[in-house]
Amino acid sequence: MRAFGKLTAVAAPIDRRNVNTDMLIPSRFMRRPRDGRYGDYLFHDLRFAPDGAERADFVLNRQGWRGAAILVADGNFGCGSSRETAVYALDSYGVRAVIAPSFGDIFAANALMNGLLAVRLDDDTCAALRRQLHDRPGALLAVDLENQTVTAPDGTAHRFDIGAFEKDCLLRGLDDVDLTLAHRDAIEAFERRARAADPWLFPPPAP
Repeated sequence: MRAFGKLTAVAAPIDRRNVNTDMLIPSRFMRRPRDGRYGDYLFHDLRFAPDGAERADFVLNRQGWRGAAILVADGNFGCGSSRETAVYALDSYGVRAVIAPSFGDIFAANALMNGLLAVRLDDDTCAALRRQLHDRPGALLAVDLENQTVTAPDGTAHRFDIGAFEKDCLLRGLDDVDLTLAHRDAIEAFERRARAADPWLFPPPAP
């Protein structure tokens, strides 16, 4: 997965509370293979009318916020079902970080495994950030994982907490598979010892 270090990018305010994974990607799109179209599925039923036309009132369709790489949301972002495709849609659209007071637990775990930074800041701070973004469409936020800070458009830096393990994985771009493969030599050595000690556990392949 992609590593996350520092990001300065346009941020969009998502004022809705309890944004669930079906809002992030409706279930009818989950049967489709993961490809470049996944960004089109993000917030699909909020972004688009039934005839496919853009809804002018949705934030990501508005001037200044289209293509934002950071979202500043309200509480309980990513609640609902466990679909990892919600993170795929965010990633494909170009979102690298979501800032909110709280996240669905499974969503936060899926985000970590896909290089998406989920930043928790308190309700008042998130609300203040969204007000600044509303006042200045297209304004930039800076997210610095190494120093664990979010710098607002007005220059105020807000520190956030993140577990040491999660931080290290994001900085190094390591998901669960990468972490396992880091021990490849030890795994292969164990398999060789096991084959020598108990060969009956490893029957030859069928002809």
